Amino acid sequence: MQTLTLPIKSTAIPKNDTFSEFPLKPNKNTVSFSNAPNSVASTDAHLINLCSNGRLSEAIHALDSISQSGFKVKPNTFNRLINSCIECNSIVLGRKLHENIHVLGDVDPFVETKLVGMYAKCGSVDDARKVFDEMRERDLFTWSAMIGGCSRDKRWGEVVELFFLMMEEGVVPDEFLFPKILHACGNCADLRTVRLIHSIVVKCGLGMNIRVNNTMLAAFAKCRELVCLRKYFRNMEVKDLVSWNSVISGYCQKGEMEEAHRLFDMMHDEGFEPGLVTWNTMISTYNQLGKCDVALEMMKEMTSLGIIPDVFTWSSMVSGFAKSNRIGKALELFWDMLVEGVEPNGITLASAISACASLKDINKGKELHCIAIKVGYADSVIVGNSLIGMYSKCDKLEAAEEVFDKIITKDVYTYNSMIGGYIHAGYCGNAHDLIIKMRESGVQPNVVTWNVMIAGYIQNEGEDQAMDLFYKMEKDGIIRRDTATWNALISGLIQNGQKNKALSIFRQMQSSCVRLNAVTVLSILPACANVISAKKVKEIHGCILRRNLKSELSVANSFIDTYAKSGNLVYSRAIFDEIPIKDIISWNTIMAGSVLHGCSNDALDLFNQMRKEGLEPNRGTFVSILSAYGLAKMVDEGECAFSSMIHDFNILPSLDHCKAMISLYGRSGKLEEAVKFIEDMIMQPDTSIWSTLLTACRNHGNARWALHAGERLLKLDPGNALTQRLVLQLYAFCGIDDGYTKLKIPEIKESTGRSWVEVRNTVHCFVKGDKCQPNADVLLLWTKAVAGAVERPYTQNVLCCGEEDDETAGGVHSEKLSLAFSLVGSAHTCQPIRILKSLRMCEDCHATIKYVSKAYEREIYICDSNCLHHFKDGSCSCGDYW
Repeated sequence: MQTLTLPIKSTAIPKNDTFSEFPLKPNKNTVSFSNAPNSVASTDAHLINLCSNGRLSEAIHALDSISQSGFKVKPNTFNRLINSCIECNSIVLGRKLHENIHVLGDVDPFVETKLVGMYAKCGSVDDARKVFDEMRERDLFTWSAMIGGCSRDKRWGEVVELFFLMMEEGVVPDEFLFPKILHACGNCADLRTVRLIHSIVVKCGLGMNIRVNNTMLAAFAKCRELVCLRKYFRNMEVKDLVSWNSVISGYCQKGEMEEAHRLFDMMHDEGFEPGLVTWNTMISTYNQLGKCDVALEMMKEMTSLGIIPDVFTWSSMVSGFAKSNRIGKALELFWDMLVEGVEPNGITLASAISACASLKDINKGKELHCIAIKVGYADSVIVGNSLIGMYSKCDKLEAAEEVFDKIITKDVYTYNSMIGGYIHAGYCGNAHDLIIKMRESGVQPNVVTWNVMIAGYIQNEGEDQAMDLFYKMEKDGIIRRDTATWNALISGLIQNGQKNKALSIFRQMQSSCVRLNAVTVLSILPACANVISAKKVKEIHGCILRRNLKSELSVANSFIDTYAKSGNLVYSRAIFDEIPIKDIISWNTIMAGSVLHGCSNDALDLFNQMRKEGLEPNRGTFVSILSAYGLAKMVDEGECAFSSMIHDFNILPSLDHCKAMISLYGRSGKLEEAVKFIEDMIMQPDTSIWSTLLTACRNHGNARWALHAGERLLKLDPGNALTQRLVLQLYAFCGIDDGYTKLKIPEIKESTGRSWVEVRNTVHCFVKGDKCQPNADVLLLWTKAVAGAVERPYTQNVLCCGEEDDETAGGVHSEKLSLAFSLVGSAHTCQPIRILKSLRMCEDCHATIKYVSKAYEREIYICDSNCLHHFKDGSCSCGDYW
């Protein structure tokens, strides 16, 4: 008689334990089944009994014996085994069960469908797809199982693909499957398929199904198709709270908060009270858009209506204020959350810890660390990474290393945080060693790792190493350089004073078709903030217009500043006027630009407009306003503004404010008041203060106070050759013969002025008396001819102390040579001439260039070491005071 042996005694195994992924050996205590008619029934009963007692591994192992003995198992029993595999989430036992599917005889499509579901639910969508593709018959349940598996695994594209395949086979989704497909379409932003499904839903008579309609709304929202979203919502006969949340969320995702808020208010009129999800959607979006105050008011209103903010609400508020750089308020909200009894989650803690890092407040950071330990998040990756960053920025590297070591499962962000910590402390070698350990642990560096290292090397005087890494990325090709890589290099070079190298890298970035962002623009623009870079500024401006970056307020503000400094105040004002919502930086920047160009009335008008807009002036505003009053020689108004700054706005004067006041008195000829102001200053005067007084005294011919200011300058900076030269000239002017002895220096080096001018897209450099340039003789003859035609200014009461030797002794000054070269090289154009000079322009050159601007009908911009001169029609924007 043929028999079948099954194990009946073994160690008890708890149900649903994932232990049972290895088959057990048969126990010696077995029971025999004959092949009598009721043997199959007994076998099925025994298998079910084993499953019921949590002995799934034994049951599946027994299938081998059943198969070898030629016995069969009922489909229901096999399905029961599949369900048990799902319950214990064991893909290993599931595969073993699948290997014995032949014990069924003819395979039922229902069983195959169950296998598809089992693989999908146990985390092996690829195995599920293999079974699915081999099936001869597939019904709606089969498609649902396969699509459900892909949906759980977030394979949105595959879900859409399966939808089209099932339609080709004539299988139409039902009210339960349509939402899954629509969810996938939304995540793929596949608007075309959403519209197709819409038409199918209507034809299938599901247009009134609230669940399908709500997912349709969500899909339109994720595709950011607000016209369809609004129309579909309006046509829905039955709406619920989910419907309203979906349409409000759609407008929030697009950033159209005015309409979102209108719908939010309309809910109440339609008989729906916004729930916690609705409030959180609005609050979160306002925070993401930087409108934290609006979000805070909404949270207060929500609380007043009896809806208690949850951890998501508080996390959104803390994160929003932290990202808006309102760190103090972010931390205040975090403590308020604790007082309200809401336990923070990892995101809340990470945001609060990052806020402490920005403040470099180690004490509050340690408090947050203790809270993280108390609520069990200290070892989590997200909180641990924030703690590493916080301790690193607070110069507590050992504490950062301790946190790093305690994180069991480190990800690439953990390593990057610690590498960033080493870089911040200047330990580039430690950072490099950690990258090696990182790779050994199986975590591969990403582009952020490289970027941190490049930025670290260049910040720590390792420019060569930074460049090597930069080019190595391109050579290896494993990790592609991103925009942040280029930004790190450009920003570092600018900070190190390597403007030309930075511009060269920027050109490479453009030629490599790398997409610029706001950081790129903000990094490179400082290199163009001079009069000979006007074309480059326009070029970069064109780039940001093509990249749709003009809406970034920080970028617009930077262009206002850079255009003004490059001598194009018209463009600067045009950009300012186009900004829809201006901040205090926008107003301060355009006012400073107007002052730079000598347009004092424009600056004062802008100040009045700003006050009408309701903006409070800050420290920077008053620097520009005091300077504007100085340009206009409005002493009384300037004194009132200075007093108002202190008493009305509680702003303590800085050296910049004091410098502006001395310039105010100096331009108006009130030198005694200027000296008294310096004597009454609370802080110690620096070189800028005494230089401003010296300028005033030179312009008004007061040798005594000029010499006093010059000697004070020498005490602060005794090695400054230019100051030494000026003081010697003042000694000579005052009849003091032993100047060299008083200065206690053997010899003063001659100051050689240099000028740069751009002609035909090439920048040319000239030095005083330069005879090496092409056509040098022609240029010299031209400058002498022009000089002879200039009427000399009346200088009897003016101290003509210059930073360069007289032209009769040392040759023609460089700005004249640059001007002559530019006029010869651009005679066919009427474009402004832009010259950059290293030293202060002398009175003779100033008079000459005023004459040239009128005689040749050309605008001329010259930026010397003191100010920006805009020559036009024989006049200069400096008012002959510089």
